[in-house]
Amino acid sequence: MNKTSPSEKVKELGLEFPPAPQPVGVYRPILVVGKFLYVSGQGPINMDGTLMVGRAGDDQDMEQAKKAARQVGLTMLSTIRTHFGGLDQIKRVVKVLGMVNSTPDFGKQPYVVNGFSELMADVFGKENGIGVRSAVGMMLPDNIVVEVEAMFELH
Repeated sequence: MNKTSPSEKVKELGLEFPPAPQPVGVYRPILVVGKFLYVSGQGPINMDGTLMVGRAGDDQDMEQAKKAARQVGLTMLSTIRTHFGGLDQIKRVVKVLGMVNSTPDFGKQPYVVNGFSELMADVFGKENGIGVRSAVGMMLPDNIVVEVEAMFELH
């Protein structure tokens, strides 16, 4: 049984990655501890390096915010490739925390974060690309639409 590697899936899906963001505080973009890769909170970076900004329930509807969450996934994969070296050493997604910049009455944060989770399932497969997850609403730095932090298990 041939299993397609994450890097092959990226090519197959024709995914393009934005530039990996540089840390804007005192933290590491990634950290490997034992067999786990932890990725600091990532925002949605456009291909030109600018941030996707806005607030769900205000100037972003559900679909726009979901697209921003998918863009966070592309940003995170870019960060992993830049600071870790590649995607094929990743066995599975373990934990995802999705934070959505949203108005108090916007209740669709889990739907929005599906944009990130669906991309991970596409790249790593349904079995290994879907882990445990939380999706919450809050105010985010620089008015970014979505921020996600994640933990991955390594081979």
